[in-house]
Amino acid sequence: MNAESDERRGVAEEAAPESAAGGTSRTERALGSRAPGFIKSSKPLHLSWQVGVFVVGLAVVVAGVLMLVLPGPGWLVIFGGMAIWATEFVWAQLVLRWTKRKVTEAAQRALDPKVRRRNIILTTVGLVIMTVLVGIYVWEFGLTMPWKIPA
Repeated sequence: MNAESDERRGVAEEAAPESAAGGTSRTERALGSRAPGFIKSSKPLHLSWQVGVFVVGLAVVVAGVLMLVLPGPGWLVIFGGMAIWATEFVWAQLVLRWTKRKVTEAAQRALDPKVRRRNIILTTVGLVIMTVLVGIYVWEFGLTMPWKIPA
């Protein structure tokens, strides 16, 4: 077809042995565009399709970044934007696969009994320290809030 699709096939062939070595039991989808066939058959139409997918994905990612500082599920929306990009761009597919693999590994590590025990101990120690600090504050200043200044 063209050099771009040949390059995508090469990346897909390189990524396949890596995912098999990673120990994943399910088969991963092939890398490359998931646009309908009639769109892929016309280069100008495919390019405009890619621009549209990029713009929509960018809008979703920007909204997710804004939600990191504003109320909302920021990281979830950012990953949603990455998933939109992954429908068309190989780099986004590779980033999304890497992210999924890392999240799965982190979840498995978090379920390890030693790690859970350590996290429970650290949380308990943190709560005890916070309780002592709140107790010292109440002992020293009472329950009057600092912004209620007597006239």
